[in-house]
Amino acid sequence: MATITLKGNPIHTVGELPKVGSKAPDFLLTRGDLSDVSLKDFAGKRKLLNIVPSLDTGVCAASARRFNLDASKVEGAVLLTISADLPFAQGRFCEAEGIKSVVPLSELRARKFGEDYGVRIVDGPLAGLLSRAVVVLDANDTVVYVQQVPEIAQEPDYDKALQALHG
Repeated sequence: MATITLKGNPIHTVGELPKVGSKAPDFLLTRGDLSDVSLKDFAGKRKLLNIVPSLDTGVCAASARRFNLDASKVEGAVLLTISADLPFAQGRFCEAEGIKSVVPLSELRARKFGEDYGVRIVDGPLAGLLSRAVVVLDANDTVVYVQQVPEIAQEPDYDKALQALHG
């Protein structure tokens, strides 16, 4: 269980992020066209998992925009923004913001991702949503970088995440 804060007040996640060097847990998440995807759908690519509570918040939107700009320049990589938002809302957000290099993924059908990656918030006003975290995987799905952002209202360390994505 990780302790993070929401406006300075402690809240907790269900577990810890996967360890650097470990094999990433597989997942089943839903795209905007309502098709389901797993890690194998991104085989052979480096992956940046931008995990957010909801794209309907300023900080989550800012991280999606920033990673859209910077991660799109990394050849052989894919940027996955993962939240509990419905695929339709994710699609509207990306369309309105002109975000084209992000693959938005939802926990619509399977809520196991939050548990397997240790990011489900278990108490406080955001209980049930995902915490703000970044996980970078190499082309073989080995975890090469993790950041559990300590304060929900804080943006992730873009430079370190992007450096890890570059390899």
